[in-house]
Formats: sequence, C-alpha cells, structure tokens
Amino acid sequence: MTQSEKTIPVIIIGGGQAGLSLSWYLCREQVGHVVFEARTACHSWDDERWDNFCLVTPNWQCALPGHPYAGTDPHGFMVKDEIIAYVKGFTDSFTPPLREHTRVTSVTRHEGGGYRVVAGGEAWHARHVVIASGAYHDAVIPGYAGAIDSSIMQVHSQAYRSAAQLPEGAVLVVGSGQSGAQIVEDLHLEGRKVHLCVGSAPRVSRFYRGRDVVDWLADMKFYDLTVDDHPLRDGARDKTNHYVTGRHGGHDLDLRLFAKQGVGLHGTLRTIRDEVALFQPDLKDNLDDADRTNADIKASIDAYIAREGISAPVEAPYVPVWEPDGENAPLDLKAAGITSIVWCIGFRPDYRWIDVPVFNGANKPVWNRGVTGQAGFYFLGLPWLHTWGSGRFSGISRDAAWLAGQITGKDIPVA
Repeated sequence: MTQSEKTIPVIIIGGGQAGLSLSWYLCREQVGHVVFEARTACHSWDDERWDNFCLVTPNWQCALPGHPYAGTDPHGFMVKDEIIAYVKGFTDSFTPPLREHTRVTSVTRHEGGGYRVVAGGEAWHARHVVIASGAYHDAVIPGYAGAIDSSIMQVHSQAYRSAAQLPEGAVLVVGSGQSGAQIVEDLHLEGRKVHLCVGSAPRVSRFYRGRDVVDWLADMKFYDLTVDDHPLRDGARDKTNHYVTGRHGGHDLDLRLFAKQGVGLHGTLRTIRDEVALFQPDLKDNLDDADRTNADIKASIDAYIAREGISAPVEAPYVPVWEPDGENAPLDLKAAGITSIVWCIGFRPDYRWIDVPVFNGANKPVWNRGVTGQAGFYFLGLPWLHTWGSGRFSGISRDAAWLAGQITGKDIPVA
C-alpha cells in the first residue's frame, strides 16, 4: 500500500438502487464502506427515461430495504417523477457514505491482497469490492447508422424523451422489447405515424382472469425461481423482457392492434442502405411467437387456478386482430416521410476498467449469486443475478442482504 492510498473494508461501485441497498445493510451492520457514483443516485431514472415512462410491475413490488412502497395505489404503476421520489426517499431514509460525481476509472488486484480502486483521481484499497453499476452502459447503435443521411434524426431509447423532441414527420422505431413497444405507443398516442421493426421479444398480458398477471405469478412463486432452477439456466439472462405497460392503469401492448390502428409493422431490420430499410421475412413468426409465449403464461395460470381450486372468471383465448399480408417490401424512408429513427436495440456492458480475472471468453462476468471466483469481489443488481427480481426493485433487497452476509460472515435477514 502506498502512503497516498486510503483504506476501507468495502467499496461499492454504483450508487443506484443496487449499490444503495447493499449500503443500507452495511450501515446497519456498522461495516465501513464507501459508495462511488459517477453521476447521481437517481440519474438513470431521471436522465435515461422518457417523459411518460412508468413502471411495468405493480407498485407493491417496490421493496427496497426498510423502504417498501407506502402509497395508496399498490396495484398501480408509478410514473417517472414518483419513481424518482421513491428512490430519493430511500436514499434519505439513512445516511449512506455516498460520493456522487466520482467516477471509478480502474479496479485491479492489490499487491497486499484485496483490490486497488482509483476513483475521482484518488487511490483506495479495500478487501471487498462490489460492482453495482448495472449492465446498461453503452447504447447499441449499428455501424451502418453512420451512413444514414444526416437529415434523418437518430436517437437511442436512452435519449428519447417525447414526440416533441423529434422533427415533424413519421418515425421508425427499431426494436420491439419493453422500451420499443412503449415508445411506439407514446408516439402513436401523440398522433405520429410510426413504423416498427418487430424483433423476437415476447409479450405478456397485463391482466388475466380478474387479476394482474404479476399477482398470479407471485402466488405461483415464479419470482422466487432461481436462475439455477430456471429451464434456461444462464440463458435466462440473455432473454428479452416481455413487453407490457403500466401506462394509464396498465394494459396489454398488442402490436397487432397497433397495426390495425395504422402503425406500420415490419420484420427484423437487416440494414438501412441509401435510406432504404431492408427487413428479415420474420414478421409473422415474431408476432406468432410473442402470442404463443403469452398463451403459455396464461396456460400456466389456468393450471394453477385449477390445481388450487381458485374461483376466477374465465377468459376466452386471444384471437389475433390483425395478420401481416406476407409481404416483406423494403421501406424507402424518405418516401414514407420518415424524419427520425429511435433505436431500441439495447445496451452493451462496459467493464474495460476492471482488470480482475472474473470474466469468461465472451467478456461476461462469471458469478454464483454475485460471488465471483476472486475472493472479496462481487457483482450486484444484474438481471437474473439470482432471481427474476435481481435487477429490479422487487428482488434487490434479498440479493443485497445475502452479499452483506458474505462480506460480514453473518446470516443477515432480508429487511
């Protein structure tokens, strides 16, 4: 250890809900630690969500440690400002040793054991380091986007705010996961002509047989299913989230209904060349597969209702309201009046600043419930770190309590 290094037992990198949840437990256990946050604690909710963003899971699933949802609408869906207030309320509920606007630029193994962390230009030494910076670092935009005429505005979903942000004219949305499907609805409700490139994302109904589907799945213990017990095992981490919305009290996002109302649906985008979009011939398959996933979820709920002898209203099977005509014609962007593109094709993690051997050949971190093969080095807040809720408000407290137990050697109950 050099004379200028500062020493502390635990360093948490990332001051979002994951890092702060672990901080909450470490504060309660009186474990010395510091939380480094490159921006602010609420920045991802404030700076990287559109104006009409809302939760897609009901408010009752918001369960940060010692700070459960306490509002009057547990089965509603908090909008952006309410989410920010919820996270800020959690941060204000204790005194985390949080250092905002302090970016970590390197993490290496320390010659004296533990790890050396450079943050805000200062060097620190810690026996335990927790990476809680999430997995959504670099916005994905394809290389050919740079060749598209500059008269067509391009934004990533991370930077999309509202229809008013975009120039007048039609919009091409690329990607039909949660963000893409919700942004299509946002634009459609504003009266914009929208074209959507439909990928392989599955869908789920908001309500079924008298209840929110999330309520049924919670009763069925789906959210307690660990990644080790999931049929896909580690593959669950790579699956796209089901599209649905909590907007206006919650409802299905049916892309077929959008098409019936005038939204142009196309297959997976192959490329854009000379301002002409070319698509895969998979639109029908993608729509059918999404509906099939939804039907499978409903069937599992039906089986649970029957097995438990629950009285619940019966619903007729879903009947598609629109079918593609089988054509896969290219789309001339300018002829279609398209003046902007919203890229909704995800993110890549950026761990280049971590020089610790915890990654596989695909440069993905390897862990078991957040614990890596390097003593004292952990990850927290990633999708399916342990369960479905690991990257969400619903399950982060359980993961944080468990990692706090690994750090302290104690059995720490979930708050």
